[in-house]
Amino acid sequence: MDKRITTLLFDLDGTLIDTNELIVSSFLHTLGKFYPNRFERADVLPFLGPPLVVTFNGIDPQKTEEMIVEYRKYNLAQHDLLVKEFNGVFETIRTLSENNFKLAIVSTKMRDTVIKGLELTKLDQFFDVIISLDEVERAKPDPEPLEKALKALGSTPKEAMMIGDNHHDILGGKNAGTYTCGVSWSLKGKEYLEQFHPDYMLEKMADLLEIIGVDNK
Repeated sequence: MDKRITTLLFDLDGTLIDTNELIVSSFLHTLGKFYPNRFERADVLPFLGPPLVVTFNGIDPQKTEEMIVEYRKYNLAQHDLLVKEFNGVFETIRTLSENNFKLAIVSTKMRDTVIKGLELTKLDQFFDVIISLDEVERAKPDPEPLEKALKALGSTPKEAMMIGDNHHDILGGKNAGTYTCGVSWSLKGKEYLEQFHPDYMLEKMADLLEIIGVDNK
């Protein structure tokens, strides 16, 4: 139990909302169009987390912009069909809000996509601060997005925790000086995240309440 924590910074995709199938299918669709029969499901799992420009640049800098356009078009069209919240997320976030914790989303997605996901799962009512790719020059694991979120919330690193499903989230937290927390439902696996030594690991979202000393009655 850690009563010092007043501020919780959440990654969105793969942490609060299950966008895994949407992201995987968006990559497979896009790469299948540009490089037929070259990429399979296992090949695209490492692409979850980094900004699209980083991933597509690594494949072919000449086609990066075209691939981003195609990815976003498909992703937007399929969004509401494939996205859902993880079990216990809504109730846990609502409890945190009721207990006056400062809450923010820190994501490597574009702002409009973040808002779309929050609205679909009715989580938008709990987050006044959203730091997306649109608000920063350097994405996680650079500390910039976390520092902007803390400044907007009027918080300091020593009273904050970064919660996420990817190594970018854990390293971003460490670089910003916050506590860090992984989620065992990460598509990359709990063991993968543990390599980056988060301070905490959630087996289910409600575990967060116990860690920060909130009575979950």
